[in-house]
Amino acid sequence: MRFDELDLEAEILDGLEDMNFREMTPVQEQTIPIILEGRDIIGCAQTGTGKTAAYTLPLLNKLLIEGNDDNVVKSVIIVPTRELAQQIDQQFQGFSYYLPVSTTVVYGGGDGKGWDVQKRGMLMGSDVVIATPGRMIAHLQNSGIDLSHVEYLILDEADRMLDMGFSDDIMRIVSFMPKERQTILFSATLPPKIRTLAKTILRNPAEVNIAISKPNEAIDQSAYICYESQKIGIIRELFAEPSGSKTIIFSSSKLKVKELAHTLKRMKLNVAAMHSDLEQVQRE
Repeated sequence: MRFDELDLEAEILDGLEDMNFREMTPVQEQTIPIILEGRDIIGCAQTGTGKTAAYTLPLLNKLLIEGNDDNVVKSVIIVPTRELAQQIDQQFQGFSYYLPVSTTVVYGGGDGKGWDVQKRGMLMGSDVVIATPGRMIAHLQNSGIDLSHVEYLILDEADRMLDMGFSDDIMRIVSFMPKERQTILFSATLPPKIRTLAKTILRNPAEVNIAISKPNEAIDQSAYICYESQKIGIIRELFAEPSGSKTIIFSSSKLKVKELAHTLKRMKLNVAAMHSDLEQVQRE
């Protein structure tokens, strides 16, 4: 199905044309018409299926039609990480090129200037606020942010947010919003805790499940059963010969990350460590 078959405003279709968006993905085809109808929805879809556009486009369409004469925060998108917030904002910028729609991205890790920019954007009545839970709570406590006019709430990667311990923060943010709103929840999985959350904050939602893709058959998956003291030896063996490709290694603690980086450097490998002891600028 093509985007121009949807009941979208001309300005949005022009933006889609400029970005070479023509054919919808399955998640977009199944969810956009439901969202345009104004129904709450639970969408089960993995990253890479086009779910951001699935809620971005109908939201922009509604904001364009309704306007924001009172300069209030009309929609809030809650996401687990600053990186995802930035990605969503970039997509908004592309889709809304021809639209008078404003966005504010709210996340931690920056300096006082970033805080002031976020506060000013929300107080001036940004059409779309894209926020991580902890930072939004901080602004609600200290910046006098008003969410009483929010008409659209979107929770993206909801299962990941609950895994990160943001359940109470989400409920607290929702408590500042009117009950009469449209709520959209996207999650890669639908475990019982997600369904409990959905029952609490959604009203008679439609449910869309996109089949989860199989792992790439070209990828070898293997496990080494070993003692802690044997891990470094295995790593040395794995990297004894040049691989010609990039590698990401995850470890359970920043201490182990540092030790591993030291070991690999002694093997004359080009290695960089990333952990919470680094400043945000260093991580980026």
